[in-house]
Amino acid sequence: MTTVSIFEAKTNLSKYVASLSERKEPFIVITRNGKPAAKLIPYEADTSRRIGIAKGQLPALESLDAFNSIDMEKEFLMEEEI
Repeated sequence: MTTVSIFEAKTNLSKYVASLSERKEPFIVITRNGKPAAKLIPYEADTSRRIGIAKGQLPALESLDAFNSIDMEKEFLMEEEI
């Protein structure tokens, strides 16, 4: 862990960013008046994917013909109220 003052961080920001991106440092603590004020961490891309989030939770039809044979009115419309 590296600890630097705000002035040093401002002066050498590109050096610290390079150190983080090359994974030489896990994080850098920036201090103000000798007290921790901020933590500089490497950026990590969001690898979670929303596509396929419901995979396996919905029934799948084997073909488009099977889909076209469904009686949509029966499946999706409610009975008429009297």
